[in-house]
Amino acid sequence: MFTPLIPRGRRAALRMLACMLLPVLPGGPAVARDAVDLAATPIGRMDLPWWRKRFEASLRQARRSEPELVWLGDSITQNWERSGPQPWADCQPVWQREYGRYRPLNFGFIGDTTASVLWRLDHGQVQGVAPRVLILLIGANNLGRPHWGAQLTQPGIAAVIDRLHQLLPQTRVLVLGVLPSKRSDWISAETARINAALAQRYAHSQRVTFEDVGHVLLGPDGQPDPALYMEGHAPNQTVLLHPDAQGMERIARAIAPTVDRLMRHGTSPGRRPHAEIQGQSSQDCASLHPGRALQRGPAG
Repeated sequence: MFTPLIPRGRRAALRMLACMLLPVLPGGPAVARDAVDLAATPIGRMDLPWWRKRFEASLRQARRSEPELVWLGDSITQNWERSGPQPWADCQPVWQREYGRYRPLNFGFIGDTTASVLWRLDHGQVQGVAPRVLILLIGANNLGRPHWGAQLTQPGIAAVIDRLHQLLPQTRVLVLGVLPSKRSDWISAETARINAALAQRYAHSQRVTFEDVGHVLLGPDGQPDPALYMEGHAPNQTVLLHPDAQGMERIARAIAPTVDRLMRHGTSPGRRPHAEIQGQSSQDCASLHPGRALQRGPAG
């Protein structure tokens, strides 16, 4: 199996891989030349000091926790940790009110793609925990700089879900659709395509629940409501991507009935043995070559 070697610097890695694999068609997004799907290939970001520090801290946190609920994703998920000072950026009270009773863990990382999440899972992100429910929100960054459209992103999300099933066989997985954003017409169209594909793929799944709750962030005109996004509170902003505290509360309330149902039917939480993941212990992560990609794991 082809395993790309990722040089230091995520931008350099993406440029190299784009040159190798993703020729740009006139007037359209990049498309894959062969079977290598970067969105479903584990790609780490350990060359970024803040990312490495957060990842290692999350491993320590997981080892000493027994969460009933885990959120896994990118900056939108990480923003649950924000505590102001502005009211619209104060997400922590909502997090505590909605999820505090579940001893939750936040595994959100700014800038992560499906590839980054796969790498984290392959390097012990959920090692040793056994939550009743895991909420997955990922895909927004696939549509950004990597320019991975629905054709790549939907299989990338599916690969993350398959890996979660391997690592957490008793955990109920709630997959949220990619949230609406104001970035480009192409991104909006690809977001709709991704969510439609996920809804179809998991419509009758016994192990995965898919919910597209993006409508709670839309205004009367059917477009993302600036009053519900962090960026909407800054002057002259043309991009809307990260829901603010009110937007996050709307998301939490929209999925609350599903979370409650899955919690009732989920397996009692506990701790799993810290088995080795692909021959690497959690302590080995600190000595890994920064940013190096692993082979894609087998489908679950």
